Amino acid sequence: MTVAARTLTEHEQRERRAWFRARWERGVAFNRRCRLRVTRWDPEAVEIVLPYDESLSAHEDVFHGGVISALIDTAGAGAVIAGHDFTKGSRLSTVSMSVQYLAPARGREAVAYARCVRRGHRLHFADVDVMTDGRICARGQVVVTISGERPGVGDPIAPGDPIDPLTEE
Repeated sequence: MTVAARTLTEHEQRERRAWFRARWERGVAFNRRCRLRVTRWDPEAVEIVLPYDESLSAHEDVFHGGVISALIDTAGAGAVIAGHDFTKGSRLSTVSMSVQYLAPARGREAVAYARCVRRGHRLHFADVDVMTDGRICARGQVVVTISGERPGVGDPIAPGDPIDPLTEE
C-alpha cells in the first residue's frame, strides 16, 4: 500500500528550507569544524564560503583537493534542498559526484556557487563552481536523491559557536 505524501503549506515549505539552511551551518559537525558559512540560500542558488585554515591544506597556502570536493558536495546538495518541494521527502543522500580541478585552490577562502539544474522525482542535479582569489579553481556536478523523511526535521538547532578547526596532535 502506498501512503500519500502529506501536503505542506507554502509557510511549512519555507520553514523547512530555513531549518535546512541553519542545519548546513550549525547542525552538521563537519561543516562547523570547517567553519563553513552560508552566504546565500534560496531556490535559485546557494553560496557557501570556506575560510582557509592550515589544517585544511595540502601544501602551504593551498586547500586540500578533498576539502574542495567536500565543499562541492555540500554546496550542491544545499542548492537542491534550498528549493526542494518537501512533499517529496526530506532524506537527502549524495548518489554521485564529479570534480574537475582547474587550478590550485590558493586564497584566504574558497567560495562555492551552486545551483540545481534539474529536479526529478527522486534524483536531482546541481552544478557547482568553486572560486579562490577571484578565479575558478574547481567545478563539479552533484547528484542527490531525496526520498522518505529525515528524522529530526524541524528540531531546534543549537546556535553554539563553531567547533575549532582540526589541529595537529
